[in-house]
Amino acid sequence: MPPRSRPTARQVRVGTELRRMREAAGMTAREAAGALGSTSAQMSQVEAGIAGVSESRLRLLAAQYGCVDDSLIDALAVMATERTRGWWEQYRDVLPAAFLDLSELEHHAVSRRDVAVIHVPGLLQTEAYARAVFAYMVPELAEEDLAARVSHRMARRVIFDGGTPTPYAAVIHETALRIRVSDRAAVRAQLEWILELSASRLVSVRVVPFDVDGFAGASSAMMYAGGAVPQLDTVVRDAPHGTAFVDAESQLDRFRTLLHKVESAALDPQQSRDFIHRLSKNV
Repeated sequence: MPPRSRPTARQVRVGTELRRMREAAGMTAREAAGALGSTSAQMSQVEAGIAGVSESRLRLLAAQYGCVDDSLIDALAVMATERTRGWWEQYRDVLPAAFLDLSELEHHAVSRRDVAVIHVPGLLQTEAYARAVFAYMVPELAEEDLAARVSHRMARRVIFDGGTPTPYAAVIHETALRIRVSDRAAVRAQLEWILELSASRLVSVRVVPFDVDGFAGASSAMMYAGGAVPQLDTVVRDAPHGTAFVDAESQLDRFRTLLHKVESAALDPQQSRDFIHRLSKNV
């Protein structure tokens, strides 16, 4: 397969998982390449996601590494060989690659969970709310770039639609619900939109109120995407250098624990709907 100039995060993930298998087996890239009649340089390209790998070669490598997790191998084989060109392709060369990687991740996720402390989660934002958030960026975005970001954020809602919508759960701190990123009317419309979405059995929204005891998770904001198998889960976090995709098992375990702690501090879904309803009447 020809080298990729710009591999997606999903393509990189396949290579990362193969490298982890190899390292767990105690093999060098040169030794692994020998099993394929390849070179260590070519193996490095596969593990970096720069070069693709066929299903037969992926399964051969997994066998060479002694991996017996058939569910993981099957999931990786699908990731390695699919040729999905989703709706996000229209934003290629328009938005930074991380926006497209996030859309692709959500498209394939079996579940989505968010923890939000400062802003309403992107998937739940109204157009006016999203525009206000993006318009506050420094340096200021040109109108064309601003419009593209807002359009992309609205398009991500597709995971709620179609024949197989993705189950979604969000825990939102009261801070995010109260901060006026725009005017009163926009904030009220945002709260009413959350109520409308959360009426679906596939969308759960829970609130952490100001007055709950024992909540010290102000830095716990995250997007959690469930993979085809737990080993392929991904956490997405905003970092000073940009968007970070976290997938190391030790880190995933830490974020799963953090997610559980935050969820334990939240009101249940019905209590949360009542809370948001009262809040919307007093904006």
